[in-house]
Amino acid sequence: MTFELFETWKKQDLPMNLLEELSSIGKDEKAIEDCFYQYVSFGTGGVRGVLGAGTNRMNIYTIRRVAEGLARYISSNGEEAKKRGVAIAYDTRHFSYEFAVETARVLGAHNITSYVYKEARPTPQLSYTVRELNTFAGVVITASHNPKQYNGFKVYGEDGAQLVPTGATAIIEHMNQIEDIFTIGVAEVTELEQKGLFNWILEDLDEKFMYNLLTLKNNNAIDYNMKLVYTPLHGAGLVPVVEGLKQFGFNEVHVVEEQAVQDGAFPTVSYPNPEEAAAFSMAIELGNQVGADLLMATDPDADRLGVAVRKGDSYELLTGNQLGALLLNYISQTKQENDTLPADGAMLKTIVTSELGTAIAAHYGVTTVNTLTGFKYIAEKVAEFEMTKAHTYLFGYEESYGYLIETFARDKDAVQVALKVAEMAAYYSTQGKTLLDALEGLYEQFGYYQEALVSKTFEGKDGQEQMKAILNNYRLNTPKEIAGVAVVRVEDYLTGVATLQDGTTEPIDLPKENVLKFVLEDNSWIAIRPSGTEPKCKFYIGVVKSSKEEAEKALDSLMKYLI
Repeated sequence: MTFELFETWKKQDLPMNLLEELSSIGKDEKAIEDCFYQYVSFGTGGVRGVLGAGTNRMNIYTIRRVAEGLARYISSNGEEAKKRGVAIAYDTRHFSYEFAVETARVLGAHNITSYVYKEARPTPQLSYTVRELNTFAGVVITASHNPKQYNGFKVYGEDGAQLVPTGATAIIEHMNQIEDIFTIGVAEVTELEQKGLFNWILEDLDEKFMYNLLTLKNNNAIDYNMKLVYTPLHGAGLVPVVEGLKQFGFNEVHVVEEQAVQDGAFPTVSYPNPEEAAAFSMAIELGNQVGADLLMATDPDADRLGVAVRKGDSYELLTGNQLGALLLNYISQTKQENDTLPADGAMLKTIVTSELGTAIAAHYGVTTVNTLTGFKYIAEKVAEFEMTKAHTYLFGYEESYGYLIETFARDKDAVQVALKVAEMAAYYSTQGKTLLDALEGLYEQFGYYQEALVSKTFEGKDGQEQMKAILNNYRLNTPKEIAGVAVVRVEDYLTGVATLQDGTTEPIDLPKENVLKFVLEDNSWIAIRPSGTEPKCKFYIGVVKSSKEEAEKALDSLMKYLI
């Protein structure tokens, strides 16, 4: 079937770039299989994959297939859903604009209204726009922090959060009913504009989004002259982050000009991911030139934020866990000082995020609620709190550099957090402290929490099978100890059961997902999870000790066990 699809594609009137790629594959059976053995899978909130020709690649035809599935799903919800329509945004990647327009053309063929941004805008702004325009759904064309050869299609529900599993399942079912992607109907943009089914948006939504961003500003005395460096890494964060910092009152904001150019080739970085130290090289260079105290970087769709803090003559990068803990403490502390800390407040974090946040939350009388990995689960809990009134949402974060403060957006929001981090750093600056000093204070108060992530890549069809085998092997051969420390609790999120050391079991009240977590006798832990968006199996590690040296030693021991 794989090779039949290959031959079928070769016979189509494809764009020249796709024809050339098919021709270059020639008779390479392995390459053909990888391009055609499946359709790009619908994972965490949508599809993501390598750009190119084939069913297992991102191109206008696989985009049309997802858009068609979305269109049929919306149509099944009635005329009102079609009229409310879909908000569409996109980042600066190759073909992002074209894929956004193509999505609107497919939707328009079903008489579904679209609202399309004229320029690249952040994913969290799309989340806000869905809520502001009361659309039935939203779409962002992005591959987030993946390398330049990737792109993707993320779907949002009417609450502005990534689509929940029931909606995703319905779209997948509609997609599976499409027999021939080359016959999917598309309408012309000019025709749709005349009918009011295609609408460009920009300035008005920019202003409204900024109005909401400014509600984050705390009026405490801060150092507005603190020198900041910001880089959007060629992505969509440039306009709202720079304007937001200006509106907050910061006078010394320096942008890495070479990386302010919106370019899907990401020419100055090999990997546009603010989690990677290499992504900060130009920001560090500029920081040294201007004497900056703080460096910030957003990924291409500006939903993740990385931060580096001056330490002597160099800069030290904060991890997602560290920045999340700092933000949680700062937000809780300032609300407590202003007498606005809710008595029923709750902090949301994922099961693979540091337990330092749990300790900080408890100190302020804030409840910690754990979710599965993926910000859609945090957004789901926000909506649940609004409905049940069980808690008041305070803050949510995950170790992979995703954070949400105010809920006018319902996805991780690097724009919000960039403004709040600048404010937090400027607050500590008035006390003669850096964020590193503040972090050390948290360690001294709550214990030295250290975390690490080991990722192992498994490409192609064989890689998927290898990842399944790894998890299955751990289930069949559950370790009694890890690195010489006894395992006291095994959490299997696929079965929804936690097994204790004495053999007794407890239910896990979370959706089913292929994740294993081992909790050790010394409160260290390891979690194993196949990525939902990348061909990787991820091994998360967390430890806590009374000193930095002890924590580093324990972390190193667990790292060696996994490697």
